[in-house]
Amino acid sequence: MKDNRWSSGYRRQLLAVTCLAGSVLVAFGTSARAAQVTKHSASRHHAPGHSTTRPATTPVRAKASPRPHALDASAAETVSVTSSRRALNGGGGMMRVETAPHAVQTVSKQFIDMRAPTSTALDLVQNLPSLNVTTPDSSGMEGGQIQSRGLTDLDMGLMVDGAPAAAAKYLSENVDSENLESVSVTPGSSATDLPVMSAAGGVMAEETRTPAQKRGGLIDFSYGTNNLSREFIRLESGEIGHSGVRGYFSFSNTHARSWMGAGINQRKHIDFGLQKDWKNGSNAKFFLSWNSADFIIDNYPTSDQFFRYKHTGQGYGRTNDKTSNNYWGNNNDHWNQIFISAPVHIALPSRLSLDIHPYFSFGQGWDASPGGTTTDETGATRGLTNYFLQNEYRSVGTVAKLNWEIDRHNTFSVGYWYENTQTIQSYPTSYQMPDGNAASPNNAAYLISAGDKQTAGYEIHSLFVHDTAKYFNDHLTIDAGFKFVMTNIWNKDYYGRQEGNRTAPLPQLSIGYRINNHHQVYLNVEGDYRQPSAVDLGWLYTSVAIPKNQYSIKEELGYRYHDDHIIADVAFFNYNVTNRIVDQYIGMNSYKPFNVGNQQMRGFDVMVAARPIHGFSPYASIEYLHASQDSNVFDPYLNTMLHSKGTQAVMAPHVIANFGLTYTYKGFFANGSVHYTGPQSVSIAGDQRIPGYVTDTLSLGYHFKPFMFAKSPTFRLNFTNLTSSVVRTGAMGAVYSAKDPSTVYSGNMASYTGYGNSFMVAPRFAMTGTVSTAF
Repeated sequence: MKDNRWSSGYRRQLLAVTCLAGSVLVAFGTSARAAQVTKHSASRHHAPGHSTTRPATTPVRAKASPRPHALDASAAETVSVTSSRRALNGGGGMMRVETAPHAVQTVSKQFIDMRAPTSTALDLVQNLPSLNVTTPDSSGMEGGQIQSRGLTDLDMGLMVDGAPAAAAKYLSENVDSENLESVSVTPGSSATDLPVMSAAGGVMAEETRTPAQKRGGLIDFSYGTNNLSREFIRLESGEIGHSGVRGYFSFSNTHARSWMGAGINQRKHIDFGLQKDWKNGSNAKFFLSWNSADFIIDNYPTSDQFFRYKHTGQGYGRTNDKTSNNYWGNNNDHWNQIFISAPVHIALPSRLSLDIHPYFSFGQGWDASPGGTTTDETGATRGLTNYFLQNEYRSVGTVAKLNWEIDRHNTFSVGYWYENTQTIQSYPTSYQMPDGNAASPNNAAYLISAGDKQTAGYEIHSLFVHDTAKYFNDHLTIDAGFKFVMTNIWNKDYYGRQEGNRTAPLPQLSIGYRINNHHQVYLNVEGDYRQPSAVDLGWLYTSVAIPKNQYSIKEELGYRYHDDHIIADVAFFNYNVTNRIVDQYIGMNSYKPFNVGNQQMRGFDVMVAARPIHGFSPYASIEYLHASQDSNVFDPYLNTMLHSKGTQAVMAPHVIANFGLTYTYKGFFANGSVHYTGPQSVSIAGDQRIPGYVTDTLSLGYHFKPFMFAKSPTFRLNFTNLTSSVVRTGAMGAVYSAKDPSTVYSGNMASYTGYGNSFMVAPRFAMTGTVSTAF
């Protein structure tokens, strides 16, 4: 039974989708008219090795004299990408040649295709030097977390095709791995024109596939540990008539048991992509995904629970006892999400071009968790369910950018970014259903209290300018930009309303110099910020002041080398962060922000990979990080000032190291990787730590020869945690002290008070087998 809140949410969703669709249609129409105006114009192309993370704008130059290396726009891109994809890779796709004047770390399609289809972007980037990735399950449905240079994924912009996407905890909502072309991380920077409000930790960008020119598709089936089963199919339209439009549609269904305790996770997902290219260089891309998920909210253990499991085997997960308040069906996340990204590039006369990028996401659902027990009117004891109910999480925005190629050396851009994000959430309480499951929080038959209702959000207006200059035959590249962000932020609950207007000046300067075809040096300096998200605000009462914006000043100095055998990249960095916002895990997959003052991080990243040598492609990376807390912090739980100044920053290990090796011979392929994370502090006081640990993965497979309709029959096996290590891979969030109390659940045990942080634990050994083929 749905109440009026759900109906109004769908009306708002329909209105937003209608407006977005209108923007896309107008953009397509404008592109078509632009194509007619400039159909005889020549295009200027950049080298295929140029980073796609921060693309240089290349507007059409009317009646330009083509350089000797220029190619016709209708054919150049296909030839360049196809011929250079493997040439740009090292380490079996675990590293790519980059030329941007800032750090970029990329895994490409070659590596993605060796991993299990259940892999999310987090699984794919876990061997990059600047990241420590933690995931709670082996089926890819529960997302995870990122630590990056002393910051977290909540400090990062997570993007799909240049549009802001779901948080790392829900990264599986975004796109299926079969539809990913690459995943890039820029740990120290974010492009001026990107619509990001949390970029202190840089950007992780997922690029979806380009629809195929010919009709066909892909199908795969996976089965594995923990009763994992997954089916996927993609249908490619090829070019539709002679319109230049091509697209694809894919559907996947995933089912798996929880690896710890009882419970079943399920996910259904749709991806839909369209692309239209014009001969003059204009293009339009449309990507839509729909995700429906029901998964168990894990019980993340305290130190005591973890060591009990490690030493005695007694688990801490949910129970299959339907009479227990901790029954897995009473601890679930139910969510439906729609995501749309629709970038359009329009080539105009007089060396001008226009980029319009509307985006939209909308979600509804709830998290259910145990609420203890109570006695009803008949005197019977009944279990309770507490909910975090989001009737709406909606984000809609657009980026518009006008580019002018002033001359052969300079391209100038001016743009505007608008975004409106809002969450409508409440905290109902219901009786647990007789079968042990959580009822819908909108089911009046079980509802006890609708709970407090809260609306929080923000509206962003931002202006930016950017100039890319290239001199000395493009050996010297200078990127300079400035973004000014103006935000109205609000929070409304039962007790009142609070709002504020914030501004953030964000300068940026990057300089890259290509000494010759093998050597490059670069320097990057920029300011980035993070403001509390709409959901962050929703966990704060209006009696609590909205946290100040976090602001970062970052410097980065790097060197790159590549030849026919080796690719290498070294980056030195220094960050100074003021008003550092960290997040405390409060259960139900939700976090509450708090401020810990100032923080400093400095260190270096090293990546090196080899081209195939007799079929072997090695890869290695390491990061050294010195991150320190620069402020003392008051602990409201213990009512005392923590002497945290000078201690190791929370969730900032000194060392992260990786090694990978890929082997290919005829149809056979294999990839193995080992990851090490050093010891780290998990409390602001520095009185709780976790030791270093090692994780590993292995992929094996064989490409068979085409047979009948099967163009690329392939079988592969993917293994994780081969040694079945029982290790904590990271903290769920920050806590003030190891003495901070919290409510703990463990199997059939009654809830009790635990202390300190809670943790993600590496899932036990898992194997996934996959059969796939293109057709």
